[in-house]
Amino acid sequence: MLKKAVITLATFLVLGIVAVLGIAATKPDTFYVQRSTTINASQEKIFPLINELRAQSSWSPFEKDPDMKRTLSGPVSGKGAVYAWDGNREVGAGSIAITDSVEPRKVTLALDMTRPFAAHNIVEFTLQPVGDATTVTWAMHGPQPFIGKIISTVIDCDKMVGAMFEEGLAKLKVLAEKQTTSAR
Repeated sequence: MLKKAVITLATFLVLGIVAVLGIAATKPDTFYVQRSTTINASQEKIFPLINELRAQSSWSPFEKDPDMKRTLSGPVSGKGAVYAWDGNREVGAGSIAITDSVEPRKVTLALDMTRPFAAHNIVEFTLQPVGDATTVTWAMHGPQPFIGKIISTVIDCDKMVGAMFEEGLAKLKVLAEKQTTSAR
């Protein structure tokens, strides 16, 4: 009886693994995550908070390791500015570099993760005026290797990363609106 139960359990386990691998094989080779918020501040007030990587640390949802090693290089802001980090399991290690900066509308960055896994993605912030406010969109896209497809089969990566983007945008909103209010 025990032998039959073990064989049945093993069969279900193998079928489950085959099903996950089959579903993963049908997923796209790229991913795209995007979130937006409207901030009651001008593009000109918000842009420096995105275009300067040191300023991003004040609202980034990824600054969760107080012992993280941080290195800034290149110019203080704009194209060529680089921020590298090495932290705990939660934040990993990697670097992000501004590859394009169009004041006050767009900042494009290259994200290169080395830990917990290698990833090479593009991050884009766009700022669109809406009356006296600005809609800020935070997007990330890149290749999705097979291991990423497997992970996204069992974990909703859009929801997970999107939640972090939402957290960061909410912090950016508070910071930019506070600066705008105190400047009046």
